[in-house]
Amino acid sequence: MKNFIVILGTLFLMFIIPKETFSQDKPVQLALFNPVQIFPENKSITGLRISILYGKNRNVSGLDWGLVNSTTGKQVGLQYGFVNFVDGGFLGLEAGFVNVTDSQFEGLQWGFVNYHKGKVSGLQLGFVNYAGSMKGIQIGLINIIDKGGMFPFFPIVNWSF
Repeated sequence: MKNFIVILGTLFLMFIIPKETFSQDKPVQLALFNPVQIFPENKSITGLRISILYGKNRNVSGLDWGLVNSTTGKQVGLQYGFVNFVDGGFLGLEAGFVNVTDSQFEGLQWGFVNYHKGKVSGLQLGFVNYAGSMKGIQIGLINIIDKGGMFPFFPIVNWSF
């Protein structure tokens, strides 16, 4: 009876969740360094990515943990590493010694150096914070908002709403 319920539940999920979800995104990625990783860098990861030295993938949703993390597309969730790179948009919490992102950022960027070329919506917390444009607050020793900030440069706290 128990096996029947498990099989029935699995079949039910197979019909509800689109096939494209299973065929394109991989649930777990383990990388020593790129290209020595389970899945190639052009694959998307939905779940967990662990980058022992350096991992690189297209999109990552979920938990991204490692020494150097690189995402060429969009990142959603928690990214925690010594150095984090995201070329596409970011939604969530990015924590590391150095965080470099591009495009749209929404959430909290927390590190020694936070550098975002695009628009930040949220909070940057670090020693050095840079945003191309911002709707939110920067807290740190050096805070720079390139376009539209209350001040282009201001120590301790800078903001733009």
